[in-house]
Parts: sequence; structure tokens; C-alpha cells
Amino acid sequence: MEDADVSKQIQQMVRFIRQEAEEKANEISVSAEEEFNIEKLQLVEAEKKKIRQEYERKSKQVEIRKKIEYSMQLNASRIKFLQAQDDVVNSMKESASKEILSVSQDKSTYKKLLKDLIVQSLLRLQEPTVLLRCREVDRKLVESVLDEAKREYADKAKVHTPKVTVDKVFLPPPPSTADSHESSCSGGVVLASQDGKIVCENTLDARLDVIFKQKLPEIRKRLLG
Repeated sequence: MEDADVSKQIQQMVRFIRQEAEEKANEISVSAEEEFNIEKLQLVEAEKKKIRQEYERKSKQVEIRKKIEYSMQLNASRIKFLQAQDDVVNSMKESASKEILSVSQDKSTYKKLLKDLIVQSLLRLQEPTVLLRCREVDRKLVESVLDEAKREYADKAKVHTPKVTVDKVFLPPPPSTADSHESSCSGGVVLASQDGKIVCENTLDARLDVIFKQKLPEIRKRLLG
């Protein structure tokens, strides 16, 4: 084979090898780019997922914070409303307390009331010997109706007339002023068995407390309505 033919074949082989090398390089480049794009996409998706999760976490935190704030505001409003309601109820009770002070001013009406309260207390106690306590200012009035009250009780209960002793220790006096916060009594009586184990508190203040407790649900319902 001549040198020219050998040289020509060598060149063809070189071109073939170079072409294969270039094609292989292109394949490697394309494959590497595809892998890079896939990895890049995976990283992007992973970051997106993290961002979404962080957004959801913060959204939940904001929602929880809103619910807590709403609950606190609602509780504060309820407390404020209940306080206002209590203020109205207490104001009504104070007004009623001032009103009952005038009961003892009408002597004839108050005298009959004292007698009825004594009879009622005796019927509750059902005791043969009783200690009666009243305000010092009411002592003479109580003594003036005591015999009649004992007889009325005996007739109603079908028992002997009980022995009732007016205690030398008196109930607190009427309040010095309408707004006085000292211990006071608006009127009425307290009766007790001889051994002091059974007590019937029938003062005007005690009766007001009982009535107020009984009527309190109705009062609150009307305030809400």
C-alpha cells in the first residue's frame, strides 16, 4: 500500500474517532444537563414544599392567636356584662333596703306586722319555751302584742300557750343614715328555742334576703330580656 493510501486511511480513522468522541461528549453533556435540571427541579419543589409548610404553620399560629384573642375579648365582655348586671341587682337591693326602713315608721301597721312575725316564728319553732330578740326601739311594741301573738299561735297550733321571754340582748338598731354601712336592723324579730339550737330569723332584712334570692333568677332574666 502506498504512503498516500495509508495517510488517507489514518485521517479517516482520526475523523471517525473524533466524531465518536464528539458524539459521546454531547451525550455526556446532554445527560449531565438533564440530571442537573432534574436535581434543580427537585430542589425547587423541596423549597416550595418547605415554604408551603411554613406558610401553613404560620397561618395556623395566626388563626390560633385570633381565636385566643376573640375568646379573651368575649370573656372580658361577659365579665363586664355580669358586673353591670350585678351592679343593677345590688342597686335594686339597696333601694329595697331603704324602702323597708319606712315600714317601722307607721306604728299601727308595724305593730300588726310584728305580731304576725312572732306568730309565724312560733309556728316554725313549735317550742314550749322561746327566747325572743328584737331591736331596743321595738321592745315596748313587741311586749304590747306578745300575749295576743302567743294566744293566736296556741289556737292555730292546738297547743298550750308558750312561754316567750324577751331577750335583754337586742338586735342592732336602725341604720343611722340610709347609706350607713354599720351593723343595723330594719325591724322584725328573731326567735330561738331555749337551748338555742333552733333559730327563726324573721327580721325585715332577712325576709328581704330570702325574697331577693328567690326572685333573683327572674330579675336576671328580665334584665337579659
